[in-house]
Amino acid sequence: MDQEKTTRHVLKGVPSAHDGMTAPPRKKFRKPGEQTIDLAEIAEGVRNGSRLFLGKAITLLESSNPFHKKQGQELLNRLLPFTGNSVRLGITGVPGAGKSTFIETFGELLTGLGHRVAVLAIDPSSSLTGGSILGDKTRMEQLARNPQAFIRPSPTAGTLGGVHKKTRETMLLCEAAGYDVILVETVGVGQSETLVRGMVDIFLLLVLTGAGDELQGMKKGILELADALIVHKADGANAKLAQKTVAEYKGMLHFLQPATAGWRTEAVAASSLEKTGIDEAWQIVLQFQEVVQESGHWEKRRQAQTKDWFRSMIADELHSRFFEDPAKRDMVKKLEKQVLDGELTVSQAISFLFE
Repeated sequence: MDQEKTTRHVLKGVPSAHDGMTAPPRKKFRKPGEQTIDLAEIAEGVRNGSRLFLGKAITLLESSNPFHKKQGQELLNRLLPFTGNSVRLGITGVPGAGKSTFIETFGELLTGLGHRVAVLAIDPSSSLTGGSILGDKTRMEQLARNPQAFIRPSPTAGTLGGVHKKTRETMLLCEAAGYDVILVETVGVGQSETLVRGMVDIFLLLVLTGAGDELQGMKKGILELADALIVHKADGANAKLAQKTVAEYKGMLHFLQPATAGWRTEAVAASSLEKTGIDEAWQIVLQFQEVVQESGHWEKRRQAQTKDWFRSMIADELHSRFFEDPAKRDMVKKLEKQVLDGELTVSQAISFLFE
């Protein structure tokens, strides 16, 4: 007892190791995949035109990781004030028209004129093959080495809407990075042409000589999407025939409703091999921009495209969240069987699903 009192007496007034000190903060453990991402650094890098940081920003947006997706959207929001200042061109073509060769030659012309060019690809089939178009950069080797150009293969996504969303967002990032000409190439088949038409200012269609033969293999309605036709590979023995083809197309286009109000669809012959007609194609783009901006349709189209994108994203998100619910997925399977067995009509099954 005396020893205990003595000990207490000795310790009285002696500060303990924690007296006067704030308890150390508890370490915050991040969830898997939530590594530190310096958004300010990436945003600054993108604004400075760094292709390295632009690639990082796009990868963040394309990630399926929820944390990365959230960070990617925050990054995009920071960069939104610096977007919208480019000419957005969609480029499609019949099989064998030489889109990649044209885009490379066209891109080299534009960078030579002082423009910064971004090339994006839309390929819905990439989701079926399990990867993006690995050949994009190898098909455009010279342009890929150009410091004023940026080439991005198609994003891999499970749906056409997924490819659409990621390409639209990549386009905005490229604009924030200072690319003033965005070329969006359609590579896959199906709805990709209509998809690209809905995200660009002007749509170019590449065809080959022999208008009658080309029309046989062309998808119905594709001519109505085009603001300009490029009769490509107009060189050598094809040079004269190409001029004849241009005249034939101009005759046909006269009877079609223009894709853009206030604009008459143009046609021109071009050769990437001989580098002829490429500048004329760019002059058509500039003329289109001047005419359509003066009419006010340029901004109206962009507003309409953003509105359509917003609404399609609502539908995609509702679809995604609906099927995330295991109970809903099970119910869909049961109702689907009842529909196939003839026990319910499709409308009845849908009604049960949303009751």
